[in-house]
Amino acid sequence: MANQKLTNSFMSTLKKCLSLQAIVDNSGHSCTVLFIHVFFQVIMVDRAGRRTLTLIGLGGMCCCAVAMTVGLAFLEVYSWMSYLSMAAIFLFVSFFEIGPGPIPWFIVAEIFSQGPRPAAIALAGCCNWTCNFIIGMFFPYLESLCGSYVFIVFAVLLFGFTIFIYMRVPETKGKTFEEIAAVFHRKRGAPPSKPQEEAEMVQLKSSTEA
Repeated sequence: MANQKLTNSFMSTLKKCLSLQAIVDNSGHSCTVLFIHVFFQVIMVDRAGRRTLTLIGLGGMCCCAVAMTVGLAFLEVYSWMSYLSMAAIFLFVSFFEIGPGPIPWFIVAEIFSQGPRPAAIALAGCCNWTCNFIIGMFFPYLESLCGSYVFIVFAVLLFGFTIFIYMRVPETKGKTFEEIAAVFHRKRGAPPSKPQEEAEMVQLKSSTEA
C-alpha cells in the first residue's frame, strides 16, 4: 500500500544512477502513465476482479524490481541497460496503478462486516502511512548499504505479498459479506459461525430501522 512512496524513491535512485536526466525530470511522462492506468483500472475493476488485478499488479511490480536491479547491475557493461531501467520504473508505476494502488483502499470495506469494519479501515490506513514513513526514512540508508541491488529487497517483499494474496485473500467481486466470510472459513478449515453472523445481522437491521 505504500508503493507510491516506493516509486518516488525508485525514481530518485535512478536519477542518480542513470544518464537519462531529461526523461526522469519530465514529470509529464509519469502523469500520463498514471492517468492511462487509473482509467484502465476503473474499467477493469468490476470485470477482472479485485484479487486478479492485485495479483497482476504485485507480480508485475516484482518483475520490474528485478529488471531494475539487472539494469543497474550491468549499467557499466551495457549502456542500453539504462533504457531497461527506465522502462522498468514506468512499468512499475503502471502495475501499481492497476491493482495494489487503489484496490487496498476499498477491499477492506468488502472483506470486513459492519462491526469491525471501521477499526479495520483505520488499521489499514495506519499501516499504509507507517510504511510510507519507514520507506521515506530508511530507503536512503538501504540504498547506500545495498547499492545497485537495493531493489532486490523490494522484489522479495513483493513476491511474498503476491503469494499471500494468492493463498489467503478471496475474490470479493459480486459477493456478499456472507459469501466472503464462508470462503475465509473454508480456507481455515473451520465451520462458519452462523449464530454470530445472525446476531450481527439482527443488530444491523435493528439499528437501520431505528
